[in-house]
Amino acid sequence: MLLHYFYDEKLAHASYMVGCQKKGEAVIVDPMRNIEPYIQAAEKQNMKIVGALETHIHADFVAGSRELAARFGATMYISDEGDENWKYQNLDCINHVLLKDGDKFELGKVTFEVMHTPGHTPESISFLLIDGAAADKPMGIFTGDFVFVGDIGRPDLLEKAAGIKGTAEFGAKLMYQSVEHFKQLPDYLQVWPAHGAGSACGKALGAVPSTTVGYEKQFNWAMQFDNEVDFVKALLDGQPEPPYYFAEMKSVNKSGIELIKNLPIIQFITSLTEVTGLVAAGHQVVDTRDVNSFSKGHIKGTINVPFNNSYTNWMGWIVNYKEPLYLLVNPSDMDDILIALRSIGIDRVLGFADVEALMKQANTLDSYENISPIEAKAMIDTEDAVVLDVRNLTEFKEGHIEGAKHIMLGTLKNRFDEVPNKKLFVQCQSGVRSAIAVSILKANGFHNLVNMTGGYGQWIKKVK
Repeated sequence: MLLHYFYDEKLAHASYMVGCQKKGEAVIVDPMRNIEPYIQAAEKQNMKIVGALETHIHADFVAGSRELAARFGATMYISDEGDENWKYQNLDCINHVLLKDGDKFELGKVTFEVMHTPGHTPESISFLLIDGAAADKPMGIFTGDFVFVGDIGRPDLLEKAAGIKGTAEFGAKLMYQSVEHFKQLPDYLQVWPAHGAGSACGKALGAVPSTTVGYEKQFNWAMQFDNEVDFVKALLDGQPEPPYYFAEMKSVNKSGIELIKNLPIIQFITSLTEVTGLVAAGHQVVDTRDVNSFSKGHIKGTINVPFNNSYTNWMGWIVNYKEPLYLLVNPSDMDDILIALRSIGIDRVLGFADVEALMKQANTLDSYENISPIEAKAMIDTEDAVVLDVRNLTEFKEGHIEGAKHIMLGTLKNRFDEVPNKKLFVQCQSGVRSAIAVSILKANGFHNLVNMTGGYGQWIKKVK
């Protein structure tokens, strides 16, 4: 048997290739939309990809199962648990197998056994893996978003992201039962989750790629409860804000999305005049440079979301999926940027430009001021100004600058009416999220503002 691990750092998403070497066939567990890494790995191992397994209808990325089905005729192995609201759709032209608790299917000598593990979502399933060439008992379990290293899946996404009222507490109660079921598994079983540290699908995910049932039973906070009431309260408390795009992903993964091969060709824009015209017309134009470069000079009206490991998350919060998107980039990054955007279904990218070439064409550029926490403190004490804290709510509750107004960065675009009509000192934990916020505010008519570099972390060290 072959087991190969893949990890997308921008989504904190793990997927897996399981293969039967004797048969020369493999399946992918919770595949990402960019299937090229799977193709390369399969070719290296002389294997044919014949299936795609999904643990649930994902909310944080576009699953690649339909891409694999279109490219290779791969069979989709998907849940048939949950109520009618959580059934996959548009499967008429796709080979698929609907799975329920206790079902088994084989790949040569490899056997998968289905375990219904609702809570994160009603239809969530996990896959026990048996290497029949070596043993007659499972060696591990693919838990999807059920059990992570040091954490479990959040049950509140249907309510917070998908808008289905009253489902958070119900999901938490289901999760309690699923956790109790998990505790009955043998301690030696390996646990292979679908996410690691940084994912918004839980609140305390570990950075280690795998674990064991026995270790989690001893050290995972969620495994320490012996009654449902305390468990539900602890699970629902302190969950991070789910990005806006999560609701979009639920719909996309349930119904299907356009295949990448059918997406339109993206225009390469060389004219500064064209870019400024797009901004003037109200189109979304995002500059992907680092925040320091953007602050020193940028095209007025553009928004800054740096291309780094947080890029996908913030674009999912900020971008309007229904409107065209234009990008100002380093051209060598463009392929990776497209992979990142398409991984969360941002497909309406119509054009891109070489940002450094545009900077050279411009006679005048917009900019904003960066100040240190010490400078900010002196100005706050003498000016009629407000600190705007754009961190997560949990961070704000743990400690904040006295008198600060809190508006989490991802929600800012929908809350301009709450922004104080005064000079703004925009602040986060380190100065990066606040820089993104400054660019959003400037693009929407707020100009009496500065970015506090070092953020609350430096404020605590040097001011408080």
